[in-house]
Amino acid sequence: MAIDSESYSENVRACAVRITESGAVAIGGLYDLTAVRLVRFAATITRNQHDAEDAVSSALLKVVSNASKLAESRSPWPYLLQMVRNESLVVLRRKRRWSFAQGLVDLLPWNRVDHLEQEDSIRAVWTALRQLPTEQSEVVVLKVWEELTFAQIADVLGIPPATAASRYRYALVKLSYLLEGESVEGETVEVKHE
Repeated sequence: MAIDSESYSENVRACAVRITESGAVAIGGLYDLTAVRLVRFAATITRNQHDAEDAVSSALLKVVSNASKLAESRSPWPYLLQMVRNESLVVLRRKRRWSFAQGLVDLLPWNRVDHLEQEDSIRAVWTALRQLPTEQSEVVVLKVWEELTFAQIADVLGIPPATAASRYRYALVKLSYLLEGESVEGETVEVKHE
């Protein structure tokens, strides 16, 4: 299912306007709209479900205290993603050590009706994604799941668009290698380390 980034960003803006008008009681709308996606993104940085949830909560608390910044942003969705990224980095600095034992697998919404084969494929992708450097996995999540352009990703991460594109390409190469050496865009690729 394709996500219209512009209309999604406008939905985020509408939620921020409601928070500006009504106060903290209106945060539920923004939470309902964005929480799953924000936690998924934060987890690519924190590598831990609970830390990701903490980062999202901290970012949303900051939105409550100054919702007009989000409402007046040129691109509210990328702005909110950037806030969550910053809070995720704060969580990591406070924690001072990463626990790679926790996986991203617990982020996936499991439906008991899903087929085991599909679950195995999803688990394999998340396991491979977890093995990438954070700089690459966050670009993959923003490009694939959030469908942002490289220019938007560059804004969120504070890097040049060419660097975002390069990290994405390296990530695809590594993911292809990790997922049983399959080819990327029909070509066999060699893993390069960035």
